[in-house]
Amino acid sequence: MALEDYRADALRCTRCAYCKWIPFDLIKSWRFSKGCPSVEYNHFHSYSAGGRLVTALSLMDGRSTVTEAVKESVFKCQMCGNCDVTCKMCRYDMWPIEALHELRFRLVDQGHGLAQHQPVMKGFRSLSNMLNKPKSKRGDWAEGLDLKRLSKHKSKLLFHAGCQYSHDPDLREAVRNAAELLKKAGVDFAILGADESCCGGRAYHMGYKADYQAAAERNLKIWADAGVETVVTPCADCYHTFKRLYPESGSSVAVIHMVELIDRLLKQGKISFTKALPMRVTYHDPCYLGRQGEPYVAWKGKEKKIFGQAVVYDPPRPRYNGAKGVYQPPRDVLMAIPGLELVEMERNREAAWCCGAGGGVREAYPEYSMWTASERLEEAKSVGADALASACPWCEKNFADAATRNGTKIKIVDIIELVYQAL
Repeated sequence: MALEDYRADALRCTRCAYCKWIPFDLIKSWRFSKGCPSVEYNHFHSYSAGGRLVTALSLMDGRSTVTEAVKESVFKCQMCGNCDVTCKMCRYDMWPIEALHELRFRLVDQGHGLAQHQPVMKGFRSLSNMLNKPKSKRGDWAEGLDLKRLSKHKSKLLFHAGCQYSHDPDLREAVRNAAELLKKAGVDFAILGADESCCGGRAYHMGYKADYQAAAERNLKIWADAGVETVVTPCADCYHTFKRLYPESGSSVAVIHMVELIDRLLKQGKISFTKALPMRVTYHDPCYLGRQGEPYVAWKGKEKKIFGQAVVYDPPRPRYNGAKGVYQPPRDVLMAIPGLELVEMERNREAAWCCGAGGGVREAYPEYSMWTASERLEEAKSVGADALASACPWCEKNFADAATRNGTKIKIVDIIELVYQAL
């Protein structure tokens, strides 16, 4: 697809402002009714999906040029997908998140990428991770666990740790616990260790499509050569990239998030809890596991209009509205832990507020990123939670940093950690 393919979306946008809120039928209070962090933080229409479609149309028609203000409005967005969900609740014939991706691709291709992203992308290209960490250290998280390496043992099941879990010492315990849990449950799997590479998803969301494609092709070749049929990952970003983006590059590999696998193992009786965790926990739905975690559905068809007005697709086009994301497995896992009380924030599931780390925002606009995370922490406090749990290292890192900065007492935990403690 190209930016011009979304001209119709830009023209059809009625500026209804629905993209700025969570779905209206899910609103429980004014305080937690907003859905788009970007427009809520910047208080200007061009920072909303509707505003960015106006910008895209103006650039396509040559009525404006790319200025610093335009770049900020385009890149100061976590690409969380709330706008796409709410727009589809209001109407059926628009795809704002896809248009926003194409707008970023266009700016990057024209040399208008953000200077703040260049060190990240340089590290991505040379070190195969988004954190500028030595590639040789990527497998250190598994030291002492005696895990099979895919380079020596072919395996149908690959455990992909991801950049954050591999390189951040504050998050490493969760991924070590995940691997030990799989071993205890008798799951036969292998890891890539130092040979593991970034999925490329964050490069894609930042606008670097060619770099993403190179990463996808590299990983798909490794998987094919080793006979990998299923990939399990504890990272929501990797999950979305493998499940939603890779199929467009020809992948037929099954993808499972670690929390889905834990849920299955519990229900199959392969693991069980023996310890109580008396705590009040709220769960944060990661954007790329929740509303953007729906499986890819291939579609080749045409757009038609009934009586020149109502838009329809022949055959019917898959409609990603967030409803089929991964929502129940993490909740079932938490509710199965003895002594743990699960409480829901007002904005949850497809209406969840973003953690603030995505789309290159954490790297380019740290103040805005921290503000977004702080808003979510306030929402967690409002339901009396002792801890905020999630299933994404990027979310957890951003929340932990915001909590430290603000002096917030809520504990930030990974579901995997809670599961391991209760075994």
